[in-house]
Amino acid sequence: MSQPICVQLYTVRDAMTADWRGTVKRVAQIGYGGVELVYTDQIPASEIKAELNTNKLLVSGAHVGIDFLRGDLDKVISDLKLLGARYVICPWMAPSQRGGAEDWRTFMREFEVIGQRCHAADMQFLYHHHDFELADLGDTNALTILLDESAKGLINAEIDIYWLAFAGMNPVDVIAKYSGRIPCLHLKDMAAGSRTFAEVGHGTLDIPAILTAADSAGVEWLIVEQDTCPGDPFDSIAKSYKWLKNHGR
Repeated sequence: MSQPICVQLYTVRDAMTADWRGTVKRVAQIGYGGVELVYTDQIPASEIKAELNTNKLLVSGAHVGIDFLRGDLDKVISDLKLLGARYVICPWMAPSQRGGAEDWRTFMREFEVIGQRCHAADMQFLYHHHDFELADLGDTNALTILLDESAKGLINAEIDIYWLAFAGMNPVDVIAKYSGRIPCLHLKDMAAGSRTFAEVGHGTLDIPAILTAADSAGVEWLIVEQDTCPGDPFDSIAKSYKWLKNHGR
């Protein structure tokens, strides 16, 4: 299976702040076919679309902060539809907003409403996890609550293979469990020893097995994201891209 290879532009966030047009061009020059955005209302979607079109880049979706999701969701949806994106993704919840199982069930009900509005616009709402959503909450965890207790199809997942492994879970098993519900998959590797972020294929995770599982689960977008990089982030995303292309992607 040959999914588009994207990069989450958070990886090159400092460059995006300094020169977003130049950054998008450099991403395209590396060879990426698409990007996952960090949603902002500071740049008109029409300007972003023009720049992406110039560089022949698709948009998988966008990480949309909770304040935007709770604010003018209609504008978020309109902007992303203009950009050709289908996935509205909640990227995280701040520590001050987290709590126990019942707090996450409250979030779930809120996210179901957002999911209904996305579904009405022929889009999907996804939740992107880290490790804290995998911590025990009695006999469950936050990610399980969001995915297993929500109404079917209203909350799906952007699974992050690094954070699964960091929490002691097997990414292959989790991807298989949520087959058909993971349109977007975040790829990053884990350095030996330090367990810090590493470029795809240059760490301890079994990336070939994970990609095979992703194919079987119907993953549509492979998205490189590296929260922190040892040097120039452009070198890191180029290294990840090269490994994926050298391994048949």
